[in-house]
Amino acid sequence: MYTLERANNYIKKSSNQVKQGYRHHYHLMAPIGWINDPNGFIYYKGEYHLFYQYYPYKAEWGPMHWGHAKSKDLIKWETFPVALAPDQIYDKDGCFSGTAIEKDGKMYLMYTGHIMGEKDEDIRQVQCIAVSSDGINFEKAEQNPVITEDHLPKNAAPQDFRDPKVIKKGELYFSLIASKAEDGGGQILLYKSRDLLDWEFVSVMLKGEEGEGAMWECPDLFSLDGKDVLIISVEGLPKQEMKFPNTHSVVSIIGKMDWEEGTFHKEKTEELDYGLDFYAPQTITDDSNRRIMTSWMQMWGRNIPTDTENHGWAGAMTLPRELSIKNNHIYQRPVGEIKNYYKNKQSINNIRLKDNSKEFAGLSGEVYALELDLDTKMGKRFELEVRSNEEEKTLITYDCHADLLELNRKSSGVELVGNEKEQVFKRAVYCESENDKLNLEIFVDRASIEVFINKGKFTMTSTIYPKKKADKLKIAAEGEIEIISLNKWDIEV
Repeated sequence: MYTLERANNYIKKSSNQVKQGYRHHYHLMAPIGWINDPNGFIYYKGEYHLFYQYYPYKAEWGPMHWGHAKSKDLIKWETFPVALAPDQIYDKDGCFSGTAIEKDGKMYLMYTGHIMGEKDEDIRQVQCIAVSSDGINFEKAEQNPVITEDHLPKNAAPQDFRDPKVIKKGELYFSLIASKAEDGGGQILLYKSRDLLDWEFVSVMLKGEEGEGAMWECPDLFSLDGKDVLIISVEGLPKQEMKFPNTHSVVSIIGKMDWEEGTFHKEKTEELDYGLDFYAPQTITDDSNRRIMTSWMQMWGRNIPTDTENHGWAGAMTLPRELSIKNNHIYQRPVGEIKNYYKNKQSINNIRLKDNSKEFAGLSGEVYALELDLDTKMGKRFELEVRSNEEEKTLITYDCHADLLELNRKSSGVELVGNEKEQVFKRAVYCESENDKLNLEIFVDRASIEVFINKGKFTMTSTIYPKKKADKLKIAAEGEIEIISLNKWDIEV
């Protein structure tokens, strides 16, 4: 039987057994075990809380608990006791993903209870509530489950009905819940309540069309810069040229939410991150009215070296990002608080490379932020090599003629193999230089790289696992590339 006491005692007793080799310096991780989706991301009583899907007992997916961390600045996180364990009949096989909201000074968690059956068709997923007056200790509501298959509309499968996102509008609370349509494809169902306990079905808010994935997960809806944005994580979205090669993908849909009709009207759909490890993002608004997002920095269906090599942990969250919309497109920027942890700035300006390469020996490192401004007017190809040694490297390249930026981890270290029909070890995105200028912000941690292109117009997020010390930085050019400026900072948290 899983209980909070058992989980917290195990974590306290066993966390010192975790191997440290790939442990991140400034990305949120659990002290031991497996994590996936961020849950219950909320700004509450002056602090940021982030819960997460958690199985403390192994570095692999298991009956889900809710882990919990808290921060004052989104960078330095403190681990708190496990908030939810699968200890009731209605959630005995997992407390699946959900969100948090404040009501009358208390924190309410809405999550999915997962119940296995003898056969797949016997699986049930129901929605549940837990309440806390201090944001740490939670009591599950006596009314649980508060939404069951009895609340489902026609053509909605009770086996795939999960990941509630709660939003308050006026005096009403609305919950977006991901669902699989019985005739195929994903859909988002909308429910409403006055007290978070008694719920009523409103509508099918948005239904997927053919070719839009087998199941939608982890919906998020918010208004930003005059637009409404729906974010969904999609199982099995078909590959489209360079887009959606991973087993699971995240899309942002800019449009208009009609709360009277309970329907979302699409305008523009895009992939949200062009890397190899980004899934199930969740957003909040904080006291500065920033729209902030974080995501699971991993991907389903691939080996995870910290599991297979018995390090005792698996999974981390991305660096939190501030979102904005420009020209009907979502931009992502690392939250400004990260700069408070920048140390040992090194700068190089006005260097020209012409059909040659240069190793920057003084800029070696394994945990750092790097910002480059490049002039590509006379160039053919730019190549940046980070976290490299004699045999290993992670490559960022830019084809100046094709306007194509690529992130390649084929030689980064431990081989990462997935369930895709064609193995995916690199991603690329079309990104025109602006007046022949290219800006890159790159965040490197012990087992990850996040690339922000042209002030966050596009992002690329991937894990990497060098087998031995990999701290060199090299730049190469075909044609002539000018490095207008290169700034590097160590990051110390």
